[in-house]
Amino acid sequence: MRIRRRSFAALGATILGMGVLAACSDDSRSGGGGGEGGGGGEGDFVTDLTFGTGGTAGVYYPLGGEYSTIYQDNIEGLTVNYTDSGASVENIGMIFQQEWQLGIAQSDTANAAVTGSDDFEGAKVDNLGWIAALYPEAAHMVTLTDSGFTSVEDLKGKRIAVGDVGSGTRAVSDAILAASGINEGDYEPFEQDFSSSLDLLRDGNIDASIFVVGTPTGSLGDLAATNDVTLLSLDEDKAQQIADESLYEVYTIEPGAYDFVTAPVTTLSVAAALVGSISQISPEIGYEITKATFEYADQITLPQGDLISHDYALFGQGDVPFHPGAEKYYQEQGLL
Repeated sequence: MRIRRRSFAALGATILGMGVLAACSDDSRSGGGGGEGGGGGEGDFVTDLTFGTGGTAGVYYPLGGEYSTIYQDNIEGLTVNYTDSGASVENIGMIFQQEWQLGIAQSDTANAAVTGSDDFEGAKVDNLGWIAALYPEAAHMVTLTDSGFTSVEDLKGKRIAVGDVGSGTRAVSDAILAASGINEGDYEPFEQDFSSSLDLLRDGNIDASIFVVGTPTGSLGDLAATNDVTLLSLDEDKAQQIADESLYEVYTIEPGAYDFVTAPVTTLSVAAALVGSISQISPEIGYEITKATFEYADQITLPQGDLISHDYALFGQGDVPFHPGAEKYYQEQGLL
């Protein structure tokens, strides 16, 4: 079941709430989970879950919808409502506030949340549990071919969509642009969701869009059906330099991934990770969700479903603790 998404005012309140709660001592939050904010202690477990996904034009949203159905159909007594959202940051923020219980997030954003860095500076999220890495997400640097841009460096001084408010794309965009000699003030940023950025690009209102998404994504294919599209490639040495200094990996979008891609495109990738609330999802339900994620992956109709496997499940986990139910599952599978 889909529910209406919350406004970005809720995201602002979430981040503000994180800052307030971060000022509290660990001792003051070590008791029950309650319903008034995050906390890493024992929680009030629920079986009516809200699943934060992403924008409707990306992969998170339909994938979350399909998994919501899988979980409801195969886990007794469980209800899962999925909602569109600003993606990674918003999903994690709402889990921290105990408004939502499940979410899909970039693995680097999940790590930032638990270490209190980047978008979560000063506000460590202590009720977030790793369930599974699902598939790699690649940074796409998209322009219209008529623009004549052939490298990321050509975007200096241009209008660039750098990701939605509440998404993890902005950090990747900043890293790519900085490595290409383009810093804050060197371009005009547009904080847009994936779909809106492609509309702006199509209409000539921006010069390029950077977004992080599973490959292939249908919305980019739709744009390419009516426009000549170019994916800009990173210099391999610069891509490796970024990867060496971050949680990103060098990634290649191969020819044929999209009809218009005829040569390898070097870029960066992160994992799209399923995360859940330790304080509101019980170990038993967490175990069943993890198990169903893999056992019913063949029911996912999106191309990314073919990539969901035990082999990728721990990719990008870093500092994010396991959800206890997921940890039990992986121990049983001999992965830990």
